[in-house]
Amino acid sequence: MNVTFLYFEDCPSYDVALERLRLVMAEEGIEADVEVIKVETEEQAHSLQFIGSPTIRVNGQDIDPPDAATPYRLTCRAYQLEDGRISPLPSAGMIRRRLQSQDR
Repeated sequence: MNVTFLYFEDCPSYDVALERLRLVMAEEGIEADVEVIKVETEEQAHSLQFIGSPTIRVNGQDIDPPDAATPYRLTCRAYQLEDGRISPLPSAGMIRRRLQSQDR
């Protein structure tokens, strides 16, 4: 399994998101390395198709696939949680579902 964590340093939630990702992977018994990528320029954001921080991809697929019109840029990201609230962090459930769907 290939797990990639992309972040923009100016967004304050990335460290908590990375910790949550690693915790969920441990709970699921997934022993894969997490490739951590710091996105520092607009050019890098475009080349990595980075829509905001934090972004988690499992086997190349975003855990919360964006709308096709979402621009690539250095920005913070918002996630819509299962209960409808908006959060700067993906939920553990969101991470878990993507990991489980790719671990087959």
